[in-house]
Amino acid sequence: MTRCTPLSALALAAALALPLAAGAQQAPTPAGQRPFPPAALRGSLKIVNTAEAELNGKAIRLAPGLRIFNPQNALVFAHSLAGQSVKVNYVTEASTGMLLTAWILTEAEARQPRKGDDAIITNIRTEPAATPR
Repeated sequence: MTRCTPLSALALAAALALPLAAGAQQAPTPAGQRPFPPAALRGSLKIVNTAEAELNGKAIRLAPGLRIFNPQNALVFAHSLAGQSVKVNYVTEASTGMLLTAWILTEAEARQPRKGDDAIITNIRTEPAATPR
């Protein structure tokens, strides 16, 4: 029977944890760019009070765990934005439809097209076809 000394046990634990730590790291994003989730939509957000807001002119409830990030990617309190209208990328909670996360956009981020904003996303025309002669 072999005995494991404390030093060899520590070395074994470190060797086993190394691949886990390396796999958990994410590739860094280029400076000045924030990684928005693919499901994030674009809209105009106006906080009404601590429980409600207007998103694109429609009422929406704020999730209890709402996170709002400013352009520097720091968290801000919803009440500090009360009455202001800001351009955001946002994610709603799937089962309740409540606003879960919002990112206040910089001017450069707001210029990039994203689903949910007023930008033209397709070239599909909805006018009737020309009548044959």
